[in-house]
Amino acid sequence: MTITINLLAALAWVATWLLIGVRLRNRLQGKPPQYRHLLILAWLTALGLHGWTILQNIWQPTEISINFTTAGSIVMWLTSMLLFVTMLSRPLETLGVFVAPFSLTAMLLPLLESDHSTAIHLNNGLEIHIFTSLLAYSMLTLAALQALLLAWQNRHLHNHHPGGLIRTLPPLLDMESLLFKLILLGVILLSFGLLSGALYIDNLFSQHLVHKTVLSIIAWVVFTALLAGHWLYGWRGRIAIRWTLSGFFLLMLAFFGSKFVLEFLVKPL
Repeated sequence: MTITINLLAALAWVATWLLIGVRLRNRLQGKPPQYRHLLILAWLTALGLHGWTILQNIWQPTEISINFTTAGSIVMWLTSMLLFVTMLSRPLETLGVFVAPFSLTAMLLPLLESDHSTAIHLNNGLEIHIFTSLLAYSMLTLAALQALLLAWQNRHLHNHHPGGLIRTLPPLLDMESLLFKLILLGVILLSFGLLSGALYIDNLFSQHLVHKTVLSIIAWVVFTALLAGHWLYGWRGRIAIRWTLSGFFLLMLAFFGSKFVLEFLVKPL
């Protein structure tokens, strides 16, 4: 049953990716995009089946079991869900060209990994911390992808070669505005994640958590400084892109780097 659901979810992600490609191709050719309702159906199906595989991998009655690959699957599922919701009101399907295959890969990776899971006993406070942290990572992952797309758009416009997929993107200022909105939401969620961790985790600076905690705080400082620089000094363009990607790198190093070390380098010894 699990293999069947994974296969159906994989097919749904492939269908989503292909439909996005068809719609973008039509737009480039000056034709009506078409197939919007079919794309929404395929995307929702992929999210539903992908979410089911995540629950099967992590959920137990009184605890959850999250390892390196299942964490990646959760983050990409949330990223895809956030992009789907955003896409309903903004022309951001181009991001889906990258998010859909990443989501498919993240969903399939837990099937290849031997179990290095760490069981986490649930209580109300810890659930809040886990949920807000994962949502923050996902929101800022979407912001990082947006920054990469913005860098690509910026480069082509400055070189006077705005061809291909670049022509399917919203204007540069709209792209930058959305980037800062994503970062603001991500910082708010990350703030809740750090605060709930301080309240509900006994020793946030214990040996196995200190690197994650310190790097997450530094990432929070980077993103917050970027927002302050944007509001006070008008930071944008390449400065915004570099700071966004730097903060994202620190955040992913905090979460995935610490899990990789604990599960693959330290724990097996």
